[in-house]
Amino acid sequence: MTRIILTGAKGRMGTAVRTCIRSYSDLELVAEIDLGDDLAAHIARGDVVVDFSVHTATVPILECCAAHGKPAVVGTTGHSEAERKRIKELTQRIPVVLAPNFSAGVNALFWLVRKAAEILGPDFDLEIVEMHHRLKKDAPSGTAKALAEILAETRGLNLEAAARHGRVGIVGERPKAEIGIHAVRGGDIVGTHTVIFAGNGERLELTHHATSRDTFAHGALRAARWVIGKSPGLYDMRDVLGLRSA
Repeated sequence: MTRIILTGAKGRMGTAVRTCIRSYSDLELVAEIDLGDDLAAHIARGDVVVDFSVHTATVPILECCAAHGKPAVVGTTGHSEAERKRIKELTQRIPVVLAPNFSAGVNALFWLVRKAAEILGPDFDLEIVEMHHRLKKDAPSGTAKALAEILAETRGLNLEAAARHGRVGIVGERPKAEIGIHAVRGGDIVGTHTVIFAGNGERLELTHHATSRDTFAHGALRAARWVIGKSPGLYDMRDVLGLRSA
C-alpha cells in the first residue's frame, strides 16, 4: 500500500485526486492538507506528497519533504524563477516529479510538437493557443509554457526574446524568430492546447482537449507510484511514461 499525503486538498485538482484515489486498491490517502494545516505534523504518515496547492506554497512543502526524506509530485504551476531555482536545489536531496500537466495525451503532444518542429524547420511560423476556465489564476498555462520551451529549444531561440503574448495595434510584420502565445479564459473549460505550424500554402495544427480533471489526477497518482525509491533529482512525466529516450 502506497500512502499519499495531498496538499491543496480543497482545490479543484485536489478534489479530483481525492475522488480518483478511491478506485485504486494499492493507494491510500492518509492526510489532506490545505491552507492553515501543518504538513510537518502529518509528513511521517505518508510515503509521498502530491502537491496541487499554490505556487507560493510549493517551496515550503518541498522543504518539509526534504527534511523528512519524502519524495514529491508537484502539479502546481505559476512558479517564479526564484521558486523554480529553490525547487531545483531541493531536488538534490529528494526525488521530485514536477510537471505542468500529468495527462498522457499532453505528454504525447510534447513529443509530437518537438518532432514536428524538427521536421518542418524554420520556414513555419509558430503559434500556441491555450484555453482554460475563468477561475484559472496564471497565464499562460504551465502546459503552454512547456510547449513554448520545446519550440524555442528546437529552433535554438531565446524564449524570453522570442515570445509574443498576444498582439494589439500596429505590430508590423511577423518576424520569423517569434513564438506567439495566446491565453483564452472562459466558462468551465478544463484545458485545450493547440500548437500551430503555419507555412506558405499549408498549416499543421496539433491539439489536445482535456474534458475531465480526472485525467490529470490519474496521471499524478501514476507519478506518485513511480517516484518512490528513485534517486534524488528533478523528473517530469517524460520520465514516468518512458518518453525521455523516445
